[in-house]
Amino acid sequence: MIAEKSVLVIEDHPSLLAGLRDGLTNGGMKVLTATNGLEGVISAKTNHPDLIILDLQLPDLDGISALEALRRDNVKIPVLILSARDSVNDRIKGLDSGADDYMVKPFSFEELMARLRCLLRRDTPDQADAQTLESHGVSINRYTRCVTRNGETLELTTRDYQLLECLVRNAGKVVSRETLATEIWKSPTASWTNVIEVQMRSLRQKLERRIWPEIIHTIRGQGYMFGGLQ
Repeated sequence: MIAEKSVLVIEDHPSLLAGLRDGLTNGGMKVLTATNGLEGVISAKTNHPDLIILDLQLPDLDGISALEALRRDNVKIPVLILSARDSVNDRIKGLDSGADDYMVKPFSFEELMARLRCLLRRDTPDQADAQTLESHGVSINRYTRCVTRNGETLELTTRDYQLLECLVRNAGKVVSRETLATEIWKSPTASWTNVIEVQMRSLRQKLERRIWPEIIHTIRGQGYMFGGLQ
């Protein structure tokens, strides 16, 4: 159920924008619209929607530039990219620029709604979920996405944060590459293995400095484990 939630649709194709507006409205959401990247950035900062659906090929300011501008200004609203660009490199670029999900046009509206529900659950955990995750000196505020280790704030990218949160939620357990690919990159295929390894190196550089012990362990042939090894 996503009634009473607001979504900003940034899309310049008139018929698609109208279709999305009508479908989302019928789904119980309040819909805001923008037809270019600059207008979308301003609307996101002014109206504070719960979600953003973002096209990449936009006038004035393209989708990636708009997304990067929002993330630079610490706007943490979940963003789902909806684009005709369907290459793996396009998806990687979109996700690494700060998107939370990526769908390719043409698309199933039912799947779009399911993904929006998933983003809302992830961004606003219910009372049964902990607002703060803590393990081995690492603290994660799941509302503000502020991360500290031993009291020192860490500067993490969106992908760093998502990777770390998944590992901390499963502290002491082995998390497979397939699980990480499915949860973070929305694809369980082996093609994401190199991407995950690169992202893991990025996270480790920020999380495991010379003054701090190793905290993410590679379990050969299985995946990764956060925390101490038995």
